[in-house]
Amino acid sequence: MASPISANKAELLAIATAVASEKMIDKSIVIEAMEEAIQKSARSRYGAENDIRAKLDPVTGDLRLWRVVEVVEEVEDYFKQVDLKQAEKLQPGAAVGDFIVDPLPPVDLGRIDAQSAKQVIFQKVRDAERERQYEEFKDRAGEVITGVIKSVEFGHVIVNLGRAEGVIRRDQQIPREAARVGERVRALIMKVERNNRGPQIFLSRAHPDFMKKLFAQEVPEIYDGIIEIKAAARDPGSRAKIGVISHDSSIDPVGACVGMKGSRVQAVVQELQGEKIDIIPWSEDTATFVVNALQPATVSRVVLDEEEGRIEVVVPDDQLSLAIGRRGQNVRLASQLTDSQIDIMTEEEASEKRQREFSERSKMFEEELDVDETLSQLLVAEGFAELEEVAYVELDELASIEGFDDELAEELQNRAKDALERQEEAHRAQRRELGVEDALAEIPHLNEQMLVALGKAGIKTLDDLADLATDELIAKKREAPRRRQPAADGPPLRRNSQRTEDKGGVLGEFGLSEEQGNEIIMAARAHWFDDEDGVSDGKEEAPAASEAPVTEEAADAESSQ
Repeated sequence: MASPISANKAELLAIATAVASEKMIDKSIVIEAMEEAIQKSARSRYGAENDIRAKLDPVTGDLRLWRVVEVVEEVEDYFKQVDLKQAEKLQPGAAVGDFIVDPLPPVDLGRIDAQSAKQVIFQKVRDAERERQYEEFKDRAGEVITGVIKSVEFGHVIVNLGRAEGVIRRDQQIPREAARVGERVRALIMKVERNNRGPQIFLSRAHPDFMKKLFAQEVPEIYDGIIEIKAAARDPGSRAKIGVISHDSSIDPVGACVGMKGSRVQAVVQELQGEKIDIIPWSEDTATFVVNALQPATVSRVVLDEEEGRIEVVVPDDQLSLAIGRRGQNVRLASQLTDSQIDIMTEEEASEKRQREFSERSKMFEEELDVDETLSQLLVAEGFAELEEVAYVELDELASIEGFDDELAEELQNRAKDALERQEEAHRAQRRELGVEDALAEIPHLNEQMLVALGKAGIKTLDDLADLATDELIAKKREAPRRRQPAADGPPLRRNSQRTEDKGGVLGEFGLSEEQGNEIIMAARAHWFDDEDGVSDGKEEAPAASEAPVTEEAADAESSQ
């Protein structure tokens, strides 16, 4: 690019127009960059102490150069100030305190100045171009875009998007997909971040939303909103599941997504490098949706545990391997699709679990309520699982059990309450042994058993509790679904419950709600605000004369007065 300093009027405007067109930025930005470059070069010629301004007319190309000076009575800075007499010559009627213009003659800048000006212009234009790229892409997150692979660096694919560049990181690529320079590629814009080196556009071909957008392009009913993809889960490059629902009863959502002879779904499969896609009818009923999500396996029974956020699915023995899938893939995708923890078990395992729970609960009632085995088993058979249920259920409900009367029901309730009190006292003693201060016992929603759990986690004071976030306190532990690992040279193992799990919150096992968790944290922090009020009050109220300590210096000052 020719140097704008040595160019004539026509060349200056031609350069500005060409650069603005090439970089797709406003011409005024280029003009402003030229003015800034001329100002910088002029300061190096006339002196950096001068406040020099330049103005380039965007129509005629005329260049004006001047310095701004202040009118003063006595000049102290000859670079930025003039006296009243000199000011009258520059601008008649100037008064002290005015800022006036001192025109400067055009200068013939040398090679070094011109090169410096050129760098200023390039930097300004580059910054404007980066800002333009960011503004163009910042609101396009979630959109599918097509680009050309520019290079592959350390496993990350750099994609030329035309007026910007994006990157598909290694973890957002489809496994085993070969990326060749010069090939066209489609990807989902995940996010756009502003960066000193320009906007960072992160792309993905592995995100479930990428598959959703591809279906929207292939299935007109999805684009029109007649069919909606309610959930999607992917194991990129291998298998995927989507849950679809139709808002028009006359249109089959699964059939519409599959298309004539599978034409629509095959177009998506090809784009995803042969990824197998299960299209499942979505249902508001969680149990029904879980049964659908575990296709092609047949499900015998579904048990929902809403408190724990888990779902137990019972399948026939011959359907277990099919329900779990290769390396647990089928149940893992079903868990992601339903956003629930799914445990798969056979009829035999379910029966064993029921018997084990029945035996444990019966023994607990037998010991805590001091009753015989028959009566404890009868309570469990009627659906009682905890002492709290026996202690606080309506008396009529307990008395209505066959073989029970009001007297027996009342006695059982009294014994249950006594047992709960014994447990509470034991937990209280354990809590004090752990060093948990009594102030925590005043916090709402916390019982002694919870305080023991806090103490074991090292949370023993109000400040310890107040420092926690709500998730750290109440988040439930999430575990991977049970799955059997096949032996290398034999049949599948009977049971291998290898699990990866999130740690969860300190009180995650107690089923506290988010609202309760927030109340606990805020109650623990209440004393902080009380302390702040006390400090501010202390600052505002001066101590009484009789209470204020008298120093020797103060006494001497008082006597001198």
